[in-house]
Amino acid sequence: MPKSKVVIALDPDRASGTSKAVGTLGMPDLRGKTVLVKPNFNTADPAPGSTHIDTLRTMIQLIKEQAPKKIVVGDRSGPEKTRKVFQEKGVLALAEELGFECLVFDEMPKSNYVKVKPPGSHWMNGFWFAKPVLEADAVIGLCCLKTHQYGGHFTMSLKLTTGMVHRRNMTELHTSVINQRNMIAEMNYPYKPVLLVMDGVEAFYTGGPMSGSRWKADLTFAATDRVALDAVGVATLKMHGGTRKIDGKPVFKQDQIRRAVELGLGAAGPEEIEIVPADEASKDIARKIRAVLMKG
Repeated sequence: MPKSKVVIALDPDRASGTSKAVGTLGMPDLRGKTVLVKPNFNTADPAPGSTHIDTLRTMIQLIKEQAPKKIVVGDRSGPEKTRKVFQEKGVLALAEELGFECLVFDEMPKSNYVKVKPPGSHWMNGFWFAKPVLEADAVIGLCCLKTHQYGGHFTMSLKLTTGMVHRRNMTELHTSVINQRNMIAEMNYPYKPVLLVMDGVEAFYTGGPMSGSRWKADLTFAATDRVALDAVGVATLKMHGGTRKIDGKPVFKQDQIRRAVELGLGAAGPEEIEIVPADEASKDIARKIRAVLMKG
């Protein structure tokens, strides 16, 4: 079986880093397709608290080069109002400039959600998932490299899916102390992204998701496999050093990753991941992250 590739670009500029990482990995075929882009807009906090506008702009431009039928940027924020976040982050203005649609998931009627109950679900009665994600021809995720000081432990591509699930399900998620990380992984069961970009130009190595201790890592990651990307992200945080919940447990025994593997969502271990440096400048850091990943 081919290994899941995770590209790493060392570059302090988000636009350049995103272009390098995605260019090395390769853009998916998006010609004539409806593309849904899911950023990390839980709040309007500066990156890595949320997706940087430069990352979003660059990704939209790369998508447009593929001649898609339509581009939609969709999300559900929380605790802040989604439309307010879109406004404060400059997404509505960018949509007018570049010609894409904005979709506020929590303004959709209930009929635009579908009930999902994954096998062996830790949700009491499943969860409601946004139909536009399932109906899109291609889904692209833009996440950030950071810890999560509450129940998630870390928030990267798997946790990004929270914004695709109806707000009514959040009370159960946030109050489930034992199973919260299993439930995060299970939210990813209904769909499969064609591309993921993780902004690690700045990362939270403690705290998160809105604020925390910052690390100027100058890294951008690209992948198609959520498990592989989050595993490499966790290894990167381990390399730097941060929280006991991340440093004290092997990468593939982290609950989000372990449960995602059980559901068949991606690489089952470090030996199934290939870390690819985007250029000569990225080789040394890619080698160091690979060593931590293999060690666990």
